[in-house]
Amino acid sequence: MKLRIFAFSLALGLASGAALAAPRTITLDVANMTCAVCPLTVKKALEQVSGVQHVAVDYASRTATVRFDDAAATINKLTDATKAAGYPSTPRKEGQ
Repeated sequence: MKLRIFAFSLALGLASGAALAAPRTITLDVANMTCAVCPLTVKKALEQVSGVQHVAVDYASRTATVRFDDAAATINKLTDATKAAGYPSTPRKEGQ
């Protein structure tokens, strides 16, 4: 009986944690993109971050739009990934 209660409690805890995770989308302003190959490098760097679901990089506007699971990835992890690839980024302010 105690094992069943423990298993139920564990399952309930895991389910509630998953319910708190939410997909989030952010646009990053990316520096140093100077050639047609740069967006590919930025995209690959962002896709390596755990929790990233989709990446779209726009060379013309020098931005990367990232959809990610906010329970697994953070904005800092995203910007750290682009910086490590040689393309420092910052979150775009709303309205830009």
